[in-house]
Amino acid sequence: MGCIGARSYRRHASRSAAIITIFLFFATSGLWAQAPPPDPDQSNPEREAPPCQQTRGTARSSSQAAVQSGKENDEKKPNGAAPNRSPDDNCVPQSKKDEDERKQTNRILWVVPNFAAVNANTQLPPLSVKGKFWLATEDTFDYSAFVWTAILSGQDFATKAYPEFGQGMAGYGRYYYHLFIDGVSGAYFTEAIVPSLTHEDPRYYTLGHGGFFRRAGYALSRVVITKTDSEGTSFNWSEIVGNLCEAGLSNAYYPAEERGARATAINWGTQLESAALNNIAKEFWPDIRHLLFRK
Repeated sequence: MGCIGARSYRRHASRSAAIITIFLFFATSGLWAQAPPPDPDQSNPEREAPPCQQTRGTARSSSQAAVQSGKENDEKKPNGAAPNRSPDDNCVPQSKKDEDERKQTNRILWVVPNFAAVNANTQLPPLSVKGKFWLATEDTFDYSAFVWTAILSGQDFATKAYPEFGQGMAGYGRYYYHLFIDGVSGAYFTEAIVPSLTHEDPRYYTLGHGGFFRRAGYALSRVVITKTDSEGTSFNWSEIVGNLCEAGLSNAYYPAEERGARATAINWGTQLESAALNNIAKEFWPDIRHLLFRK
């Protein structure tokens, strides 16, 4: 690839991702700032309580009054009969609901694939070689990959990023399949081929706790540090070497004017930048989802 063509599109894509990440961060901060403060009057009996608290409040006196009679009734029941249940048994703790809302989903905003993200405080069994190749296949041939490639191809086609590709439908087709091959090789090198050889886990394990800068620093560090199949940590050969392989391979199918060591280095750097931004998006997506879509 050349320094002006595909490099240009990748730099624009990375900058767009950075803008989106910053926007989501400030949007999240705004939602936090707009959240109503907690009611200081906790002793007000007229204050409306959540359903579970209302149930507990109205049933507490009757439950306490019937404790002794309940025990006597349980003693009279035959063996194996279910004991009396408290109204509190039907209540789901709010902390449990918040935990469920902060889990990773397979897609970010129902579109962007997020198959490689793992929930915080979770340790999964190691992926087999077949599992790593399937993960790369899911990311590569997801419907969003075809749509995103079509959008980027149209952008490069309109700006004539590669004059060698020509114009018309044939020219647009050349833009499309070159960019699609870039995505295919990048996914398989970083999520399947290199991880299988180095016994690394290509998934992103969410930190999920601590302040913004601590979690952002953790997300950025995952570009150079990763988990291994033996549940240890190591240098992230999958990301560093995998993206370098993708950058080098692109010299084989792009025009001669778009090849060379400098173009390969720029391609490699932008791929690592994109990986870092993707990690930040994965790390904070559960929190953004909780704040944006909670009732």
